[in-house]
Amino acid sequence: MEWKAKWIRESRDAADVCPLYRKEFIIEKEVDQATLYVTAWGVYEAVLNGRRVGEFVLAPGWTSYETRLQYQAYDVKGLLARENKLEVTVGKGWYRSPMLGWEHSPVQQERMKKPAGLLAQLEIIYRDGSETMLVTDENWTWGESGVRFSEIYDGETYDASMTLRADRPVRVLDVREQALIPQQGEEVREQEKIRPARIFTTPAGERVVDFGQEVTGYVEISLTANRGERVELSHGEVMDSKGNFYTANYREAKAKLKYICKEGRQSYKPKMTFFGFRYIRIDEFPGGTDQARPENFTAIAVHSQMRRTGYLRCAHPLLNRLFENIVWGQKGNFVDVPTDCPQRNERLGWTGDAQVFIRTACLHFDVKKFFIKWLDDMAADQQEDGQIGHIVPDIWKGKPSSAAWGDAAAICPWELYQAYGDLEALRRQFPMMKKWVDSIGKHTTTPYLWTGGEHYGDWLGLDAPSGSYKGSSREDFIASAFYAYSTKLVTWAGEALGEEVSAYRELYRNIEKAFRNAYPEYRTQTECVLALYFGLCEDPKKTEALLAEMIRACGGHLETGFVGTPYLLHVLSDQGDTKLAYDLLLREEYPSWLYPVTKGATTIWEHWDGIRQDGSFWSEDMNSFNHYAYGAVADWVYRVAAGITPLEPGYKRVRVAPHPEERLGELEAILHTEEGTIRSRWQKTEEGWRYDIETPVCAQIRIGEEEYEVPAGVYRYYSRLGGRND
Repeated sequence: MEWKAKWIRESRDAADVCPLYRKEFIIEKEVDQATLYVTAWGVYEAVLNGRRVGEFVLAPGWTSYETRLQYQAYDVKGLLARENKLEVTVGKGWYRSPMLGWEHSPVQQERMKKPAGLLAQLEIIYRDGSETMLVTDENWTWGESGVRFSEIYDGETYDASMTLRADRPVRVLDVREQALIPQQGEEVREQEKIRPARIFTTPAGERVVDFGQEVTGYVEISLTANRGERVELSHGEVMDSKGNFYTANYREAKAKLKYICKEGRQSYKPKMTFFGFRYIRIDEFPGGTDQARPENFTAIAVHSQMRRTGYLRCAHPLLNRLFENIVWGQKGNFVDVPTDCPQRNERLGWTGDAQVFIRTACLHFDVKKFFIKWLDDMAADQQEDGQIGHIVPDIWKGKPSSAAWGDAAAICPWELYQAYGDLEALRRQFPMMKKWVDSIGKHTTTPYLWTGGEHYGDWLGLDAPSGSYKGSSREDFIASAFYAYSTKLVTWAGEALGEEVSAYRELYRNIEKAFRNAYPEYRTQTECVLALYFGLCEDPKKTEALLAEMIRACGGHLETGFVGTPYLLHVLSDQGDTKLAYDLLLREEYPSWLYPVTKGATTIWEHWDGIRQDGSFWSEDMNSFNHYAYGAVADWVYRVAAGITPLEPGYKRVRVAPHPEERLGELEAILHTEEGTIRSRWQKTEEGWRYDIETPVCAQIRIGEEEYEVPAGVYRYYSRLGGRND
């Protein structure tokens, strides 16, 4: 792509108003091809002759902008006429909104000073072979759009009553360095429309719409009104204990939609922002809020374009709802980057959350393209000494790495390779993986361990001392365990790529020895889990027995946080205690995966008790009800309960070893891979267990104590096993 276009901006600062750029032109000949290339400093919406260009919402997406600014290419031949008007509105988006930063991110502060820059190039090829190119330059004009305000956290204000004029001259920007790349990630698009489940008046007298499902996206308003009348909506996730609308957990994010009506029948949906919500409060409506009706509102779910690949279904209603919640949590947090939550003043690409969930993410959806783009941003943002930021894109820049968060640099590329078998993608990220492991050795205070520094620990572990979010597991223990694991992954990746990794093998042996000497005993559930899962304990059976005793001693529940929870059920079943793993999965009392379901959750919560039994909240300042990390448990359901595990990357060869459970009665997992569809189903019948297994590749199947090597095909087995298959 050769750019002839110039960056343009408004001729004077438009402040919060989103500028509308315009170019009018005439076509005299028959068009064969027409392609519009466009990007912006912010987010844009392009309209050609009154019709929206493309389906990409919030284009050009969120990347490490200084090194990787995406542009999009659209086929617009079908939108052209003889007389044409191309209009592009540019909002602040992630680029220029005041995003959350520690002590005010200097990176974001600089971006916020930038204008609403636009770069566009329309290339037309006529049937006679001649060509025309229309580019952003001094011949474009601009004016104020109807979008009077738009930011990522605070929402959007739109005035439909305005007569739009765009007749002011633009300014051409002197931009010599352009870090432009063609569209790499998945486009963010409108995916589903949800009608209100109910509309009601709260005890406080407020009019509220409940969509019955927490979504990420926005509300489309449809109504008949007089010019100048207003609609104002506030967004919320939950109702408080008294049944009133609640937004304290959004922190400083205003999350407001304001709409000024034109005359007559009309509809509107936000153009430059998104929200996380289940409820909307109607703060203002033509004729009064009591005049609002369900048909006036439609929730539109927005997320990255991802093909669904995995499905779970069982005979346990609460567990089925949990499966749905995990999927909704992924959809709501995969909006161009893997965010932590989509509603409050955060919505950042937390590396720890991503590495915790990536294996489950790869099971439910095809996220290969999504994650490759994000990992390329991670590599671009990697510090010179190899450290990895807490978030990607890294608007904080220069913060010391935290264990389990920075380790996403090794874990995510490896898990992508396991899921899709793409060696070239692994090769592309291998330098980042090595550089990350090397950086730990530069910053530790103890050779072959990772000590010193500040970490998130076992974030939100339930065994945390009063006033702490970090859990009681030793930070140096967690850091050293992940140091070992990332080093092991580098050796495995190097072996897969045919690279020389003998130095990393030796490093791992030294880390393992140092770890065992430094940590001969384990004090928490998470310490046991990490020692087991990362293969660092000398006596796995003894360690698992200790873990089981810890679980029973605290009343039969988990105490793990973000770091320990993803591996907890795996280590129990690996050591033959699948019954205890099922006990934890099926527990309905707090703390458990099913407790939020009993409280009406429709996504995964940040805290096990985001809403307590008495209806009170865990906290106001950090209490998201759409936080996908604990949804990583679905990986265990696919791999252990249903028993589907790749024996070779990309599922070129698989193992199917189901573990049935009488309390479920039935479980089915369907996984669409690049090799074909794998299906594992078990069901309790009067005769015993019936297994239905479909494999598109050669597979190793284990039913109870019997193992079979089978070619691709469909198989049925019967077993008189009891409710336990350890």
